[in-house]
Amino acid sequence: MLNPLLTTFLTVADCGSFTSASKRLFISATAVMKQMDVLEAHLDLRLLERTPHGVRLTAAGEMIARDARFLQDYARRSVDSARAATADAETTFCVGTSLLNPAKPFMDLWYQVNRAFPGYKLHLVPFEDDHQGILAEIGRLGEKFDFLVGVCDSRAWLDQCSFLALGTYKCMVAVRREHPLAAKKRLTLSDLHGQTLMMVKAGDSGLNDRLRAELRKNHPQIQVEDTPRFYDISVFNRCAETGHALLTLECWQDVHPGLVSLPVEWEYAVPYGLLYATSPCPDVERFVRTAERAADRIRTEKNQHAP
Repeated sequence: MLNPLLTTFLTVADCGSFTSASKRLFISATAVMKQMDVLEAHLDLRLLERTPHGVRLTAAGEMIARDARFLQDYARRSVDSARAATADAETTFCVGTSLLNPAKPFMDLWYQVNRAFPGYKLHLVPFEDDHQGILAEIGRLGEKFDFLVGVCDSRAWLDQCSFLALGTYKCMVAVRREHPLAAKKRLTLSDLHGQTLMMVKAGDSGLNDRLRAELRKNHPQIQVEDTPRFYDISVFNRCAETGHALLTLECWQDVHPGLVSLPVEWEYAVPYGLLYATSPCPDVERFVRTAERAADRIRTEKNQHAP
């Protein structure tokens, strides 16, 4: 990074002669002298005094040599830092995290498999759960993030990424704390008769479409209100402000302090897991395969201990 003329100048200053400097630099003494002539002309300063016994620095040369050594050391440290940063980037997994898609499930998985990735670090990258931006964030997997971990029953999401299912979250219904249904321990669909149930609009989620079909066929007394296809905090705010019920998930029970999430007597559940690029880098691919084996092992152990 340092100007080659300054490097030659410092070598001459250290050696005290053109001949000795030429041997260290593996060029001719004539080439060394020519470079010093060019440097002095460029700076319009006399840096060296030529004597029969070699060269010595002038006052100007002393100052230039002092600062050039500082620059040389600074440049060396800068290159070392850049190499270290490159090494860190090569051994760091970037994990997206947001209010509705927190990184905790990834961290739980990481503690199961991190021994297979010695020296690797995790870097959490926050993002917003906004209607317009969430698809863009999914599309940046492999660039901004290596992984997102969250609920995924969206065709729009799955068209843009790969998905490793780790488990499921039960569907629940949220109501504000003052709602008459909030005192119940568990809901039936009949409890929702006469209520407005907020849920994502049709066409993107297979689970929501099946639930809609059941409500339309067997429970027409429940009015359905469409929300955007991707929840953000504004959806929970609307639930709290209107008094409507909201289709939600067990992982979102604490998202809004003004709402209570209640289990429902149904079997609806949404898969959650790792979202990653459709063409992942080798490290990400290796992590996914390792995570897949760990998830299979955990499921097997749960099944063995199930009553």
